[in-house]
Order: sequence, then structure tokens, then C-alpha cells
Amino acid sequence: MFSKRVSVLVATVLAALALGVFAIPAQAALRHIDGTVVSKNAANHTFRLTTQSGDKLRIRVNSATKFQRIAGFSGLHVGLQVEVEARQTANGLLATHVETRGGGNGGGGGSNDGPNHT
Repeated sequence: MFSKRVSVLVATVLAALALGVFAIPAQAALRHIDGTVVSKNAANHTFRLTTQSGDKLRIRVNSATKFQRIAGFSGLHVGLQVEVEARQTANGLLATHVETRGGGNGGGGGSNDGPNHT
């Protein structure tokens, strides 16, 4: 009986670890990007930004993209500094959240934003 309980416990722990392994890549796919808007294409629902490190990225938005302190996609304009949470898709980066950088609740990103901070 003790052996059966140990086996069930081991199986439960292994299953939990396996789920954790699969959850990590999904979580790692979310990327934090700080940058300045350099162009916008309303027809394609995309904008380009230059990151703090000088990279130029094209980012898509869709109906699920959340905007904070910006009047939606129409509120994006050249020169606006933004923070973007995006995930990599087959069609490039898709923004899940876009907000102006440095506003509200004590400011924006800092050096403590995590490993996916660009």
C-alpha cells in the first residue's frame, strides 16, 4: 500500500513538472519592448518603432490589443514613446498591450523589467 502511494505521488509530481516545462515557452514568448513610434500603417494595422537599443521592429495590432493612456491605434503617432507587450507569431510580432512610456503609477519600465525587456 505504501508503495502504491509513493508511485501516485511520484506520478503527480512528474505530471506537474511536465506541465511546468510546457508553460515556460508560452510565457517566454511574451516580450516587453520600449521604443519610439517611427511610422504607422493604418491599412495593415501595424506600426514601426525604434527600440532603446536602436533596433527597428514592425508590430501588428488586432481587436484584442489593449491600449492604455492612448486613444487606441488611432492615438499612435510618430515620436510617441511606448511600452509594448508582444508575442511572436507566424506573421511577426503581435501587440497584446500598448501604453505610453513613463506615465501613471510611478513611471514605466526600468532595468528591473525582466529577461524579455528590450
